[in-house]
Amino acid sequence: MDLELKGKVALVTGGGRGIGKAISLELGRQGCSVAIVVRSGVEAAEAVAHAIEEMGGRAMAIPTDVADFAQAGSVVASVREQLGRFDILVCNAGITRDGVSWKMTEEAWDTVIDVNLKGYFNYCRAAAQIFKEQGSGKIVAVSSINGLRGKFGQCNYSAAKAGGIALAKSLAKELGRFGVNVNVVAPGMVETEMAANIPASFLETARAETALGRIAAPEEVASVVAFLCSERARHITGEVIKVDGGQYI
Repeated sequence: MDLELKGKVALVTGGGRGIGKAISLELGRQGCSVAIVVRSGVEAAEAVAHAIEEMGGRAMAIPTDVADFAQAGSVVASVREQLGRFDILVCNAGITRDGVSWKMTEEAWDTVIDVNLKGYFNYCRAAAQIFKEQGSGKIVAVSSINGLRGKFGQCNYSAAKAGGIALAKSLAKELGRFGVNVNVVAPGMVETEMAANIPASFLETARAETALGRIAAPEEVASVVAFLCSERARHITGEVIKVDGGQYI
């Protein structure tokens, strides 16, 4: 399906690996110019940018900490200046610092909230100012089904992901009258580098509770994100779309 995204400019946080990499590549494949924002793994992000360029598109890798409030505005302004416009924001950057609540450190809580929630707000705020002025824009937040149901050993991660959902719904209410769509994609377990560090027994549990009996590929999440970034989804806003193979149910 042609999503008619050719010529659009997208910024993807955490776009250098895992789900973010798949999103960056899919948007590039659909004709977007893509700015890939990463805190670490700059070489991987540059490799993704190069792959998009080989498709005939434009891309750039930007090393920065998404939790840096001031830097977010500068990054968004720079992307708009260098790539000529700004149409799409995908907030995907995320980390885990798992542990049961009674053993979780302050650092583990603060770091996850800073990256997974404050990082989303920082870029949404910067994008909202531009999208409001131009009367158009798409924001997609990558959350998790654990932001809907909670997860043992992930109170920090689940709280941040739940906060991202509430943030997106609030933004949808605020920005809708300016022609801006804001939606959430909530994956279940996905085959990523992050999942590779999870014990095999945990992966098997996730697979067993998934109605389709398998774990998602990152590309399956990316295709839904790309659809929500397109005008084919122009009358969808404030929604949370689970891409979990039935794991939530």
